[in-house]
Amino acid sequence: MGRRSDRSGGGGDDGGGGGRGRGRRPADLLKGVDKIDYKNIELLERFLENGGRLRSRRRTRTAAIDQRKVTRAVKRARHVGLLPYTAEQERLTRRSSRRRD
Repeated sequence: MGRRSDRSGGGGDDGGGGGRGRGRRPADLLKGVDKIDYKNIELLERFLENGGRLRSRRRTRTAAIDQRKVTRAVKRARHVGLLPYTAEQERLTRRSSRRRD
């Protein structure tokens, strides 16, 4: 069987499809960031979905080493209480803070 020319995927420098990692576009989310810190909540929220889950490397287009740094920072921020573990937790804490006022 020969190769079909209408197959999509493969390498290329557009950042899409499979391939061997050639041409992956850099992450737009980390442009201008010197250090990934757990206290930088605005940066870390870019990597979270609505439910509070971390976005995958494929969706954020970050390098593996940067994704590990982001993951570590999010875990630290959650432990300290700067970020919620889930969206449900965020809703509950908002309600309880309104009652105190």
